[in-house]
Amino acid sequence: MSAVEEAAIRQQIGKVIEGLRAKDLDVLREPYAPDVVSFDVEPPLQHVGIEAKLANWARVFEVFEKVDYELRDLTLTIGGDVAFGYAFGRLSGTMKNGVATTGMWVRVTYGLRRIDGTWRIVHDQVSVPFDILSGNGVTDLEP
Repeated sequence: MSAVEEAAIRQQIGKVIEGLRAKDLDVLREPYAPDVVSFDVEPPLQHVGIEAKLANWARVFEVFEKVDYELRDLTLTIGGDVAFGYAFGRLSGTMKNGVATTGMWVRVTYGLRRIDGTWRIVHDQVSVPFDILSGNGVTDLEP
């Protein structure tokens, strides 16, 4: 894995964090491929295309006055024009009603492809573990 390629991918994923903190959909648009497929935590099972992905983030901005996002332990594997990465992410901030929330840690997986010389996120998946006996999500775990 080339240090240059890894840095370029980390920069693209960093734009997601930058866009969230700034609540800026134009910044968020840039790192994603137009045909991104997202398996987000909200229904439906998949969100297809950049407009669907941005609509998810727009819903976050409707709920949060101030948004923060942390990403921990990002691990990347790069091969040719494709790469994948995984990490733990946490969305937090102050909601529009004034209540501060520390959020919950989720598992995040990224699939990237180099398109016209630029790394783009073509797939992401966000999930929470669940307790198999109760069927409930477990949202109090920390990395």
